Formats: sequence, C-alpha cells, structure tokens
Amino acid sequence: MANTELDPTVRVRFCPSPTGNPHVGLVRTALFNWAFARHHGGKLVFRIEDTDAARDSEDSYHQLLEAMRWLGFDWDEGPEVGGPHEPYRQSQRMDIYADVATKLLVAGKAYHCYCSTVELDARREAARAAGKASGYDGHCRDLTTDQVEVYRQEGREPIVRFRMPDHTIAFDDLVRGKLSFEPENVPDYGIVRANGAPLYTLVNPVDDALMGITHVLRGEDLLSSTPRQIALYAALAEIGVGDGSTPRFGHLPYVMGEGNKKLSKRDPQASLNLYRERGFLPEGLLNYLALLGWSLSEDQDRFSMEEFVAAFDIAKVNANPARFDLKKCESINGDHLRLLDPAEFVRRLVPYLQAPGLLPAEPTAEQLDLLAKVAPLTQERMVVLSEIVNMAGFLFVDPADFTVDPEDAAKVLTADARPVLAASIQALTELADFTPEPIQAALREALVEGLGIKPKFAFTPLRVAVTGRRVSPPLFESMELLGRAETLRRLTAALELTPQA
Repeated sequence: MANTELDPTVRVRFCPSPTGNPHVGLVRTALFNWAFARHHGGKLVFRIEDTDAARDSEDSYHQLLEAMRWLGFDWDEGPEVGGPHEPYRQSQRMDIYADVATKLLVAGKAYHCYCSTVELDARREAARAAGKASGYDGHCRDLTTDQVEVYRQEGREPIVRFRMPDHTIAFDDLVRGKLSFEPENVPDYGIVRANGAPLYTLVNPVDDALMGITHVLRGEDLLSSTPRQIALYAALAEIGVGDGSTPRFGHLPYVMGEGNKKLSKRDPQASLNLYRERGFLPEGLLNYLALLGWSLSEDQDRFSMEEFVAAFDIAKVNANPARFDLKKCESINGDHLRLLDPAEFVRRLVPYLQAPGLLPAEPTAEQLDLLAKVAPLTQERMVVLSEIVNMAGFLFVDPADFTVDPEDAAKVLTADARPVLAASIQALTELADFTPEPIQAALREALVEGLGIKPKFAFTPLRVAVTGRRVSPPLFESMELLGRAETLRRLTAALELTPQA
C-alpha cells in the first residue's frame, strides 16, 4: 500500500552533544526522528552540538558516528554526507552565531546583562522568600547609558540575554497537545556567555532556522525551553534569519530506569556500548526502543524497521513515561536473533568468538565450517550473541586451555559420576559410527540400561566433562562436532579429577 503521508518538505534534525558514550535515550530520540523523516519521505539532518569545549571530545564525536552506522541509521545531511547547510558541527559555525547575536542586539531583541552570579543568586533567594517566581527579574533589561558605563568602569563582562515577549506563548505539541506558558514563567534567558561563547539556547534555534527544520522531536526534559525557542524563532524571522517559519515540536516521554527514576547517562543499563558488547542486534534493540512510548498494535511487539517506518505516527506516541525493561529487551532481541538466516547468524557470531581469542582475526575455512555446524544448535537458545562464548566456546578453545566451570564441577563431577564417566569412555571407544544417533544409543545402553541411572543424572556429568558447563548445545551433537578423540580425552580428564567413593 502506498504511503499517503509522503511530504518531502519534512525536515527533522538529530543534534547530540559529543560527550561520553551514546546512551539508549539518545538512540530512542534518533530512532523517532529517523522514522518520522523516512515515513514522510523527508530529510534527516544530523548535526553535532559541540560548542562546549570543556565537555565535548573528538573521541565521543567518532563514537556517535560509529553508533549511528551500527544502528543502521542513514542521514540526508550532516557529517560524512555534507549538504547545502555545511558545516554541520556547531563548533565550526561560531561566526554565524556571533553575527546573529549582534543582529539581535541591534534590533533590541536581546540586551547585555551585567548581573554577577552573586547578585543573581541573592535576588532569586529574595524572590523565593517572597513567594514570587525566581527566574531572572529583568534587572538589566532597560539600563540607561550611564548605568551601562558604571558597569563597564567596574570591569564587568556582560552576557547576552534574549528579551522575552510579555504575552502568553502557546503551541500545539505533536505528542502532548495544546500547551501554553505565561510570561512570568518564562523570563529572559542567556544566549551568549560573557566570554562570547554562544549557548545551546541560541545555536540550536539559529541552526533550525537556517537549515529549514520543520519538526523538532526531542525529549520531555527540554519542554521548558520550548517557549523560549518559539519566541527566538519569531525574532530571527524579524531580523531575516531563516525562512521565517517556526518548527512544530513533539516532546517524547521520559525513559525510566530502576526505582522508577529517569534513566540517565550514568545508569549502567543506559550505555549503548553495553548492548553492543553483549551482542544485541541493532534491529532487536531498535525494535524494543520503539516500544518506549509507541506501539505498532496491541498484540504485536516484534516488527522490522521497515514495518516501523511504514506505521510510525508521531500522534500515537504516548506522553506518559516509558519504563525500560531489560528482560523484555532481551526477549525481543532473541526473537530477532532467531529470525536471522543461518549464514547471517554465523557472520554476526564471529566477532564475539574473536574477542576472547577463540577465533583468530582471519578464521580458517575449517573453523567457519565448525561454527556453521554448531550455530543451528545454539540459535534457538540464545538471546544475545555473546552467549555463543559460553555455549560453544568449548569447541574452539585450544585443548590445553580447556577447563571445566569450577562451580559446575563441584556439583556434578562427584564420586557418583565416576562409574558414569568410566562406562561412557568404554562405550564411546568401541563405537563404530561417531554420530549423534549412535552416540545416544550407545550411552543410553551403557548408562540407563547398564547402570540403571535416569537420563537426567546419567548425561549431566558427560555434558559438564565435555563442554565445561551444565548448559550447552545438545550433548550428542556436541560430541560429534568435538570429535571422538577430544571427547574421550575430556571424559578421561574428568574421570581423573573426580574423587574416589
């Protein structure tokens, strides 16, 4: 079915700061902007908000780019792509911001504020004590020439404040509906520091105006700044910056973590790197993040990114906070993992076996063939790719480095396991056809029928001895892949470790 909502004039932006590691809240914002742009056939502008030299880093900048690529996001303008509004790093646009700030001052839309931090704090405290709003009180709004001269003689370096209008600011939020802010609750605010450095409050609206952004989808935590930006857009239009339009805003719900607190960058489960290291699939993680405030239908949690883009409607985003549930995230990722075709599943497993040295940088054809054979035995049991190390690492480890999990060994490789191991060694040594069905038949005859042991108790010591742990791929298939010689060697080593009765 054709998308009847196509609108190539739609332009959204994703403008993260390169500070620290990317986090899942940031990814959710990028996802919704990307989906909105793709759903409407519009443009996604990727912009880097790096005007804070004290906090921004080049390493974080490259992490952002790499994260976007890993997630599968494409952008129409921005770093590595270019576009008609270059540069897309705000640190390279300082002359633009300085020029706009000067125009705002000349037009009377902004003014110099000489108040010191001590003075501001004292007046705010007095306002709170009197039960009044504690925002900026407009002290420097209408200074006389003589008053300005006095401040200059004192050597004060002013900041630049934007002059807010004295009327109600109302707008129709794409997620929350109609909102309004009274002037007493939105005081004049700083747009340029005393050292001349532009603030976020200036640079983002300026870039939005110059880049023709039509919709701004961002976190709920930025809602309080929206009336200030709407007023600034109007001022920018009056001084001829941009096309004179104001973007439509949609404020996405908070993502809540443990203890029903807002998920912050400092929370361990917020780090995107954590999910990459554990082996989440980009499509699985994005599927889950899409559910934090939106749903495809009441009975469908799993969907592809193509389905998400086709169905995405910003009006259906829930304004209520969304709770991050790691178990559900893992479950959805497991669903996507099982949808991978065998060859793709193997390809994605390789890096997770390379990380601990179980596979070399350039695996041999024999090693890849072994991985292809064990992959179907593990795919249904895994939720993240890193689990392959515990599930199948026993097949790739150097025989001299093979060890049994100490906890499992203590519980399973007891004196009672000795007759099981001894009988198994004899049965497998004499076995002509070392494939799963004959292996199972021989071991069942030797242990269940011969020793009278229930299968659960008969085969667990073998699993621990051969794979190193109680949880593994199917035992008989594992033995076949390991080979007769190595299987017997491990069973013999385990027998020698078990205590005498």
